[in-house]
Amino acid sequence: MNARPAAWVLFLAALFGCLQLANVTGRDTPDSRNYLSYALSLGGADKEEAAGRTIAYVCASRGETASRNHSVDVRRFRAPDPGPEIRDECRGYYDWSVGRRLEAGQTSGWTAPFMSERFMRIFEVRPGYPLLLVPFVTVLGVTWGLWAAGVVVAAAGGVLVFLVLRTVGVPVGLALTGQALYYLLPTGATAMRPMTEGTMMALTLAVLWGCALVLRGRAGAAGLVGVSLALLFTVKHSQALFLSVCLAGGLGVIGLYRRRAGRPVGAAVKTLLKVTVGAAIGIMLLTRLLPYPSESDSLQDLLTDHFNRPDRERERAWWEFLHLELNFWMEWLQRQLAEPLFLALLVAGGWGALRRWPAFGVLLAAAGGTGVLSIAAHPDIGIDRLMVMVWLVPVVGVPLLLAEFYRPRRPYPFPSLTQGLRPRTPAPQTPEGLKIAQPRPTHSARPAFEDEAVQADQRGSGGGSPQGRDG
Repeated sequence: MNARPAAWVLFLAALFGCLQLANVTGRDTPDSRNYLSYALSLGGADKEEAAGRTIAYVCASRGETASRNHSVDVRRFRAPDPGPEIRDECRGYYDWSVGRRLEAGQTSGWTAPFMSERFMRIFEVRPGYPLLLVPFVTVLGVTWGLWAAGVVVAAAGGVLVFLVLRTVGVPVGLALTGQALYYLLPTGATAMRPMTEGTMMALTLAVLWGCALVLRGRAGAAGLVGVSLALLFTVKHSQALFLSVCLAGGLGVIGLYRRRAGRPVGAAVKTLLKVTVGAAIGIMLLTRLLPYPSESDSLQDLLTDHFNRPDRERERAWWEFLHLELNFWMEWLQRQLAEPLFLALLVAGGWGALRRWPAFGVLLAAAGGTGVLSIAAHPDIGIDRLMVMVWLVPVVGVPLLLAEFYRPRRPYPFPSLTQGLRPRTPAPQTPEGLKIAQPRPTHSARPAFEDEAVQADQRGSGGGSPQGRDG
């Protein structure tokens, strides 16, 4: 990649970061307090200090949000600002509830005791994101540290979209379009929140990038897939398991289709299948060997309002879950049909990816499918961020669809990641599973890679033309 595309990539990332200055606070969710206190504890703070700094941030953010909402309330904007009062009430409540738990001896683990030990255990097994926050909150403080970490994570996700699209042969302009879509669609806003989703999306894109490189013949990129899945395990082990299983299933579908078509499965598909199946088995074994929360714990957490109510009986819990699941998907579909932009982008992205490169399109759909599994495992209509992985399909797939209508200036279909350098082989390497319509040569304009091939043939035969030899 020469200086010009790299400059545009950095420009888009920097522009996105500058726009985020409009909302430095107000992005946190109830779970953000757990990750922040975890990071502060890892940075050396004791439980009281970690809890105090976290409470100050959360309550200041809530007070500012209340002030902003009040300023545009057509019925109450003339009344006194409620922000300071809400902030003080928030601090009073958390000082009392957290202090009560600390006095009762709930001091184990790394997170401050905002909830019961059983609930906090869910976050204790997710050290990846808090470890990422440590240098930011240590150097910049809590408020600006969380903001800067969000900008870095979101910007990295956009850059990875660009790299994925360049690897699958999309021109620079359309690859930059994919990066911009990542910032503009809900993926960018979600990545900025002090939650794990941004890091999960970035690592999922890194896995997709590694898969694309392996399919292009770079077997060493399988290491990128394995390392990214291992890092994803530390961020959220359920997402790592979902991604491994979905990718393995997609690769199995590709292999079966090729066998039925009388084609070889291919070394790249076999390599990726070994990595993803191995990762899935390893994750399941680790979650059983280590004291990780089980599926039953997750189910009880969903149905008992984070363990604030008595546990459901096992059979009753599963019936309630299935009932809630059915209601959730019916309501979700009704809402999407009322505003079908997401469904339209999803269909366009999926069609573009499958049409441009079927093998990669299957893997992209598998990665997006992890968002469906996440929301299906926790069917809460108010938590749309759980489904954010599905947005990766239009982010990556729409530029692939647009590439079908793009006439490249370059004569060979797969530009190198390093612009301006000719491929070393006489003809371009066609990625595994990708069908490319080769341009028909004419006497007036012969593609450059055909000229190189003719010259190579002439050198090898002492100057005779390939047409003469074939004839």
